[in-house]
Amino acid sequence: MTFATAARRSGESRISPVFWVLLAILATSGWAVATGHGNSRVGVFLFVVAGWMVSLCLHEYAHARTALHGGDITIGAKGYLTLNPFKYAHALLSFVLPVIFVIMGGIGLPGGAVFIERHRIQGRLKHSLISAAGPLVNLVLGVLLLVMVGGGWFDDPALTSSVQGFEVPVSPFPAALAFLAYLQITAAILNLLPIPGLDGYGIVEPWLSYRTRRAVEPFAPYGMLALFVVIWQTEAGQWLSELTLSVMNLFGVDNLYTAVGDGLFRFWR
Repeated sequence: MTFATAARRSGESRISPVFWVLLAILATSGWAVATGHGNSRVGVFLFVVAGWMVSLCLHEYAHARTALHGGDITIGAKGYLTLNPFKYAHALLSFVLPVIFVIMGGIGLPGGAVFIERHRIQGRLKHSLISAAGPLVNLVLGVLLLVMVGGGWFDDPALTSSVQGFEVPVSPFPAALAFLAYLQITAAILNLLPIPGLDGYGIVEPWLSYRTRRAVEPFAPYGMLALFVVIWQTEAGQWLSELTLSVMNLFGVDNLYTAVGDGLFRFWR
């Protein structure tokens, strides 16, 4: 490998300043909420949004890194390994809509963003693993957050949360962590559904017949939006919430933490 090639590849995988800014916002707002500095509702809002965007970057990075090891050597040149959200193929689907979904309905739903040259990748299993890598990141992040909240790592009896004019005996920071974990678990569950346009369908697609893939292909761009409408307007949203809370209960996280975190985050309700 020549020096020029090594330098170029180093630049292709260097972490973007944009991602460092997101981490800085996450750390600063998290510190403010944990120590009781400033307005807790504004702090929780910034913390959750920044944390959610960081997880979206990691979600897409997992797709890209797995694709690179699977055979798509163009991934680095496209900037997908820099964790820069502006390098992704569809900024609207990848970041704007997922943040809007969280603000409007408290739903964690990442969008597709990494353009992978699938013809460079041989083997159906590799294609499935590439699609599965993103939801796996959300699952791992969710579990880590649940372990922290369920273990009472950041509980502070001296701090309470003010939600809709009522003082709740739950510290703002673990409540914010619980709500962020809720988003990660819902993202993992929803993204694993075999719906066109979502990673769950990407996992099973390589195993379908060519005729079936061609028939389903026109519906892929609308899968995420259709799913959001169904969850937001039908009882499916309640079922998803109950399932997610049941998973969180397995880690000892009381539903009150999630409710308070949601209330602090969407303080305008």
